[in-house]
Amino acid sequence: MRNILAVVVAFAAGAVAQNVYIALPTAGQTVQAGEQLTVQIQRPTPPTNVQEMSIAIGLQSCGSSTCYPASEALGTILYNGAYDPVYHEYYLPQYQNITVTIPEGTAAGAATLGVAHATLIGALYEPYLQTLSQNLTIA
Repeated sequence: MRNILAVVVAFAAGAVAQNVYIALPTAGQTVQAGEQLTVQIQRPTPPTNVQEMSIAIGLQSCGSSTCYPASEALGTILYNGAYDPVYHEYYLPQYQNITVTIPEGTAAGAATLGVAHATLIGALYEPYLQTLSQNLTIA
């Protein structure tokens, strides 16, 4: 039983180490409908093999209601394509900037920027899907 637990913990630790983070936009940032927005996705240096597959970025306009979690819905897809983070500044982790446009006519109020990140990790390249989100305000 201890061996099984050790294996599960090792896989979980490996998966968490592959997580990406939304560095930009910042939580609560106000954005304008129809304008461009830089989304910066950072990835700390992975401790194991990583083969990036892709990333999708979506926007849910929620107005005064509650948005769905990114694991359930991304909303309007703003980007769906390659994710290839690289080092830029020595003091930051690897990242990629992706420029998206907030759709014209997006309702003012609360919104959620959702990200789905697909990658292959470890010696056997096991598939791993991560979802994350950042709350925004549409002006």
